[in-house]
Amino acid sequence: MMRKDFADAAASYDSAAVLAREVGQRMAERLAVVRLAPQRFADIGCATGDGVRELQRRYPTALPLAVDFARPMLQAVAAHAGWWARQRGRAPRCINADARALPLAADRLDLVWSNLMLHWLPEPADLRLAFAEMQRVLTTGGLLHFAMLGPDTLKELRAAGAATPSFLDMHDIGDLLVAAGFADPVMEMEMLTLTYPTPRGFLADQRRLGVRDGLLGRLGWRQWRQVFAAWERVDGLLPARFEIVYGHAWKVAPRVALDGRAIVRFQKP
Repeated sequence: MMRKDFADAAASYDSAAVLAREVGQRMAERLAVVRLAPQRFADIGCATGDGVRELQRRYPTALPLAVDFARPMLQAVAAHAGWWARQRGRAPRCINADARALPLAADRLDLVWSNLMLHWLPEPADLRLAFAEMQRVLTTGGLLHFAMLGPDTLKELRAAGAATPSFLDMHDIGDLLVAAGFADPVMEMEMLTLTYPTPRGFLADQRRLGVRDGLLGRLGWRQWRQVFAAWERVDGLLPARFEIVYGHAWKVAPRVALDGRAIVRFQKP
């Protein structure tokens, strides 16, 4: 169902993607302290391409890949690129794919970026599979850089009776990264708050983003009225708090061969 929801939201996504744009900027700021000069990068779960365009500004000579499982989102990425970018060969290469099965060769990317997509994978096993695929396509020394929603997202609505998802916390995410073969993941968390004058505006934004049912569950109108009545205002506005989990991890040279034998490397003095 999520694939159809995101596909249907492609035309309206940009009008409501305030949180994704803010998180993307904070992800980009974190890259400023990383010494990285990628030849190829991919934005996985790219939506309409804000992340791809940010990375193109930061790494103008790198080959950009835009990956999403909703074709209309990729069509929006292509439309943003424009005719001149396509003529110059600077338009992102658009790839319609699932993060759990990337149609890319191993050891091809120097940077994988994913902004507020991975938490939509249905089970922890799916997230581990996606991490394993990202680890596979990265070169040794390549970086995975991502942001996800954490478990305290919309806790005020959950307390009021909404059926919000139980997202993984950053410690569990870190464990899945290690299980997928990444080394020494670094995890951070912060709370970001959006405010709305009415519940209608909040619901409209989630619908435009294609996440309304996935984020809030399916409730009848009478139940929604009860939730909204219990949603406590702050300074006259309704707060929607989102826990943002940031992570980055590097792909290191393997220590164990495919047959289980340990790999020992010798360097000349």
